[in-house]
Amino acid sequence: MKLKITIICTIAVLCFTACGKSQKRDLVDKREIAPDFEKYWFNGEAELSSFQLTQARYGELREGKAVMIFVTEPFSTTKLVKVDQPKDKDVSVLKLNFTKNFATGIYPYSMMTSSFLPIYENQHALKLTTSIQEWCGHVFVQLENQDAFEIQLHSYFESDGEQKLTLPKGHLEDEIWSLIRMSPEKLPLGDLKMMPSFFYLRLTHQKMEFQNVIASIEQQQNSTSCYTLDYKKLNRKMKIYFENKFPYRIMKFEESYPDGFEKKQILTTTGLLIKSIRSPYWEKNGVIDTHLNKEMGL
Repeated sequence: MKLKITIICTIAVLCFTACGKSQKRDLVDKREIAPDFEKYWFNGEAELSSFQLTQARYGELREGKAVMIFVTEPFSTTKLVKVDQPKDKDVSVLKLNFTKNFATGIYPYSMMTSSFLPIYENQHALKLTTSIQEWCGHVFVQLENQDAFEIQLHSYFESDGEQKLTLPKGHLEDEIWSLIRMSPEKLPLGDLKMMPSFFYLRLTHQKMEFQNVIASIEQQQNSTSCYTLDYKKLNRKMKIYFENKFPYRIMKFEESYPDGFEKKQILTTTGLLIKSIRSPYWEKNGVIDTHLNKEMGL
């Protein structure tokens, strides 16, 4: 009899927990999406945009290429991965894979950040990952949106080391790109706290923490808007230029901060759009498809 009661109680607790999580998700504000969003983003294609990159590194400007791959995916809210067999409890996300490739003298840098921002639920990115590879070694950092932000950092640098930390939820610079593509009118503005981009934090070996920032937006004369993040304490400024009208394509970005060794100077990293195409790129993996890479200027 005691065993039967125990089993019943256990089931009740599990049901209550599951229902609690479901109710918690139901309480999340819904995100307002542009009327043309689903027609543009749920047609079985990704958007690929190439950029001419000028990257600040070691006190000098390096030429390279950047690519932004935006695509919608079904995403598990429990495993925080793309799901193979979507279920009702899974959510749709706009995934951004943002890559940068450039050379520093004899050796190359390859960097990539992946962000997963819910489309219909007004909450922060469910997951962020960044990896940086170069001939000295590589670095990997992952943020998971749980009850708080759970962060893991793995690095070959002694100053970075192996880290695990928990932070309260807040604005993330790495989710801004996708938010622009979905609801630029919802961009955070004014004096606030934000986690700077993982690219910046790892290249400069900064602490993983939120920083004070002044966020503003200004409409340009060429049918674009400029969203600016001004981190006074870091002496860093990030500008993102995007189309005023849907689909709000990213046209250019600029990032300025002190770079170098003993005598640091303000250098500006820039990315200027080369070409943007729509494609189910995961199917374009044959030798015959190589021309698409060249057409994008890569």
